[in-house]
Amino acid sequence: MDRGTVGSAQSGRLLVEVRQEGTSAVVTPAGELDHHTADLLREPLEDCLEKGFSRLVVDCSRLEFCDSTGLNVLLSARLKAESGGGGVHLVGMQPVVARVFEITGADAVFTVHDTLDAALAE
Repeated sequence: MDRGTVGSAQSGRLLVEVRQEGTSAVVTPAGELDHHTADLLREPLEDCLEKGFSRLVVDCSRLEFCDSTGLNVLLSARLKAESGGGGVHLVGMQPVVARVFEITGADAVFTVHDTLDAALAE
């Protein structure tokens, strides 16, 4: 598999790493995703879509917090990816993050995987 690093962005509370895995872009946010850090995730997701990656895998295993702003970033990326024939797959959500998706019903509109391998195999 191609495991090329595409890029990264960081603030004091959120680090976002992006790499290519085959035909997917794997985006890994680590830390707190909220109003103050949302652009650090939004920009790499949009960049991946602009570069032609219609299949985005967001590895949430290191995401400690996500508020409604972060959720909206992911929902927006999902709509853009689906309009290009792709999608956004979420992986390894921590219980505190998964709860936000459950409460809002957003877990019903994303494909959620337990492991990165499972997401990449689909």
